[in-house]
Amino acid sequence: MNNQTLYRLADSTAVEALVDNWVAWPHTFSPVAYSLHMLNYQKKAISSYLQNPDIHVKASSNPKLLGGAFVNIPVHRAPEIQQMLATMEGEHGNNLQLAQDLIDFQNLLDKEALGQSLESYYEKMPESLKGYVELLYDYHSRPIVRCIESLFYKSPYYKKQLQSLRLFTQTHDRARDYYMSTPRLAEDHTIEWNCPFTESHIDELFKLDIEPKPLATIRELLGLDKNDDEKLLTLLSDQAPNITENWQGDGIRVRYLGHASVLVEFNGIAILIDPFIAVQPSEGGIDRYTFQDLPARIDYVLITHVHHDHYVFETLLRLRHRIGCLVVPKCSGIFYGDISLKLLAREMGFNKVVEVEPLDSIALNGGEIIAAPFLGEHNDLPHAKSGYLIRAGQQQILFAADSNCLDKRMYDNLCANLGAINVVFLGMECVGAPLYWVYGPLLPKLPDRKQCESRRSKGSNAEAACSCLNPCRVIKCISTRSVESRGCNILWH
Repeated sequence: MNNQTLYRLADSTAVEALVDNWVAWPHTFSPVAYSLHMLNYQKKAISSYLQNPDIHVKASSNPKLLGGAFVNIPVHRAPEIQQMLATMEGEHGNNLQLAQDLIDFQNLLDKEALGQSLESYYEKMPESLKGYVELLYDYHSRPIVRCIESLFYKSPYYKKQLQSLRLFTQTHDRARDYYMSTPRLAEDHTIEWNCPFTESHIDELFKLDIEPKPLATIRELLGLDKNDDEKLLTLLSDQAPNITENWQGDGIRVRYLGHASVLVEFNGIAILIDPFIAVQPSEGGIDRYTFQDLPARIDYVLITHVHHDHYVFETLLRLRHRIGCLVVPKCSGIFYGDISLKLLAREMGFNKVVEVEPLDSIALNGGEIIAAPFLGEHNDLPHAKSGYLIRAGQQQILFAADSNCLDKRMYDNLCANLGAINVVFLGMECVGAPLYWVYGPLLPKLPDRKQCESRRSKGSNAEAACSCLNPCRVIKCISTRSVESRGCNILWH
């Protein structure tokens, strides 16, 4: 090592995005959803842990209980969780109050507002909600508290100072604790960088994937000193980066990256759908595409919906400096759980965000991006969501995400307007989680257990997939949950 050595992020270096030491995902970011999730999930989870830390740690090691609200923090670090709870109840007491007030006020309206004017309820509204909400009825005279999300982002309930990045070496694919239930505590081998997600410094960090810098520059960027060099160097590599040029071949190249992530390239244009990119663990593992395999310039990133595995903070922040335009579906603006992806993206520092509705289109050189309807998968709750059809020359590829074919006529109508589709990427998830698993913390009151179990966030099974594909006259279907992580390359000439 010398002063002239240039370093990039090592292939195994992961960078988690955090909000108040919890993994950042839409429910821990958008102010109202965050407040409800804090009250009804985070606080309950860590309070339960503090009552019996040993049970939580043991449950976390049981693969059958993965996804449960078990906090996997060593027992000797319980005092740090106690302090986290104290901070939650103290510094974040206004968020907890907002969440409780919203639940109580909505339940009050459900009981009292039976079709009469709602005007008098503005005076009865809790102080935490005043100036931020509108009171409405639906067409069946059921009351709705409409939270104006853009105002909440400008309120004391949105605390961007709690945003941070956590750098560490990913040793193996199952090394991380479950994202929803276990907060992240500082470790000897991690670097904790407090930095709001809108800051341009984040782009400078992630440019290291393809633009190596001297150690002193990286140290200064992260606010470290020379005493931290030993730890910092474990996260860096002095090997030259793999600079991936935008594909310039004839026809179209489709590269499956894992989960719902697909890279489409044609005519020098790069389009990435639902980016969820993994690093290469230091102890090895399944061969995969990583950040080093992506082009330096990604013209469009298309987001299908707001679920944590499709709108991935960790990946989006890392790629932000490479992305020309982020395309997101439009939300209803009525329900606080129907989070605006446009606002979410702008609060993450994306400057060019395009919001689309079904059949909206974006013209490309020799092609087009067309938003497509997306049914199912969201427990019958309203959500911003969209599939996408990419037209590249004579080829048409449909990215249906986790769609469920609830209405075959929808695809009849779609294909009658757009023509035959050559390839469909479709998520195959035929069971899915019940209503309470993700959405329970956001709801003023849950339906009974039987109703919750029947309302699942499921996509298509084989029968539903065939019903979807037949009217589209599909040549090839690829399940985005059954192909190996390395994926496949499809080239048309």
